[in-house]
Amino acid sequence: MSESQDLLQHPRRNLGNRYRSTAQKFAKLAKADPARAAENMAWAEQNARQAILHDFTDERNWRYLAELKVLNEDADGLHAVLEDVFIILGRDPENLDQLSGIDYLGVGRELLEAAFARDALDPDAWWERLSTTEGDEGINEFAERCRRLDFRDQRANIVFGRRLERLRSAGHEEVFIELAKHLLAHRPINHELWLEMGRLHERRNEIDEAWSCYDQVQQLRPHLKERDRFLERLKGNMDGEEKKPWSGPSIDHRKAFLEGMQSLTERISSPAEPIQPAEENSEENQVHPDEAKLANLIEQGDLQSAFFLARRLLASGEGWAEDWLVQIQSQMV
Repeated sequence: MSESQDLLQHPRRNLGNRYRSTAQKFAKLAKADPARAAENMAWAEQNARQAILHDFTDERNWRYLAELKVLNEDADGLHAVLEDVFIILGRDPENLDQLSGIDYLGVGRELLEAAFARDALDPDAWWERLSTTEGDEGINEFAERCRRLDFRDQRANIVFGRRLERLRSAGHEEVFIELAKHLLAHRPINHELWLEMGRLHERRNEIDEAWSCYDQVQQLRPHLKERDRFLERLKGNMDGEEKKPWSGPSIDHRKAFLEGMQSLTERISSPAEPIQPAEENSEENQVHPDEAKLANLIEQGDLQSAFFLARRLLASGEGWAEDWLVQIQSQMV
């Protein structure tokens, strides 16, 4: 694919390129006109940050912002850039430890390049390196890393989700399913990853699992109607009239699926210290135990566990949990 075709298919990348180009122009103006250097450099940094905002997967945007930080002798700013990159790369403790007690202006850009060399933000570049130089051993190491990384940041979830798509396309379906669940346990509102997992289960004829994934997609994005279209496909594939139309997995299966996701979320989450509820003597103030648990999870900041608990309650027919689910999703955006 040519660069122009790539830009047409990725409008956000096109905007990122435009903002980065504008930043470079302001930096040149700052060098050419010392009297207005501070003003032009400020505009350069603002446009460089906009480039990252529009396309955080283009390493050139990060490199240029880091270059500006060095030119401005902004060590704290370069520290913030590196920290942001490492958050996108899953808050790997090995990366974060490197940020302690270093000369950011001296080695900060070198550290950034080392991070990109190991963990390219572009999924195709990442997969090419992994598949051609590391093979199965590299895939196993990647899977092990994923099990200990933090993907609550939306950008991290997107970057690693795209990497998982490359694994799935290469035939590593079991690894994809395991790690996709791990990413979704961190950020269950990633409807695109639910959709990819649903399609894989459907191709494997794992009907209950596919329905559960499509159900998550439709709950998160009702206008997509993925669950409804899946049911239509199932009905269309039936031969003869003797087969009973399938209308979805059993309630027990739905609950078990969501309980499994909630259990995984609880294992990987690091919520704040539990808050002890105040004792209430009045019967009027009594609330449903699950409602109290939802409130406590939200108070602790464990929105992921709260999400799957609310979904499980809804699947069990507890309609009151829908308002809680809406509240949880609004806080996860």
